[in-house]
Amino acid sequence: MPLIAQILTVFLFTCLSFVARGEKLRIVTEPWAPYVYEENGKFLGLDYETTAIVFQRLGIEVEWQFLPWKRCLSMLETGQADGALDIFHSDERDATLLYPGEPLSEVEFVMFYANERPHPFRTLADLKGLTIGTSPGYLYSPDFRESTLFTREPAPTHEANFGKLLRGRIDLLITDRRVGQHLIDELGIRDKITENPTVISHQSQFLAVRRNAGMDLLVQRFGAELKRFKREPAYAELSARYGAEPATEVKSATAATASGKTVEQHESSAQ
Repeated sequence: MPLIAQILTVFLFTCLSFVARGEKLRIVTEPWAPYVYEENGKFLGLDYETTAIVFQRLGIEVEWQFLPWKRCLSMLETGQADGALDIFHSDERDATLLYPGEPLSEVEFVMFYANERPHPFRTLADLKGLTIGTSPGYLYSPDFRESTLFTREPAPTHEANFGKLLRGRIDLLITDRRVGQHLIDELGIRDKITENPTVISHQSQFLAVRRNAGMDLLVQRFGAELKRFKREPAYAELSARYGAEPATEVKSATAATASGKTVEQHESSAQ
């Protein structure tokens, strides 16, 4: 039997094993609009809808759970979940998780401050003595998470972080650029909050699964189908709906980071 036929056969048996046991692939994620969120009982978002389409094409049924991110990571570690949506890659996670070769989306971590207490900055050294609002379980850049110049203070939700920022309990908060802009509009505080343009870090988001039997083939098939879908007009329409340019049409521009280095920064219609 040719190698490709063997691979497809194993993948088919992996898919059928879920069906035979009456099970679905258990995927966990945290609401992270506009990438993934729930509205009026309906799951939405650029990465959620993209993932749902890819799994549908592969014939895989999925059971979704929206939970705090720290709980998502715990469920992955204990085997209560098969995978996680919109997770960053790290060498430490390679021991337990498998990642497709194709990312779902790109994230730019930036900081926001209250207009009543402005804290514009260009480098992390400018943040000395300040308190930065963070999200528990999130993987920030080494420069940011290891710095002793400032204090990092977690909040249970992104909304709570913005509330703390407005009340002066923190000096700045760090989150993805698109997520922050989405929340500013959702909370009706655009006239009270400013985004600092300095990019803290730039990372890719993936759909990753636990290292179980057959999962390596599932990841390969998912990555290939995702890459194929991204070339289609349907993905361009989906991206435009959520204020993002398709990956194949993304332009790049050099932007300064807080560490003093430069990165390739995506330009999107949302900015």
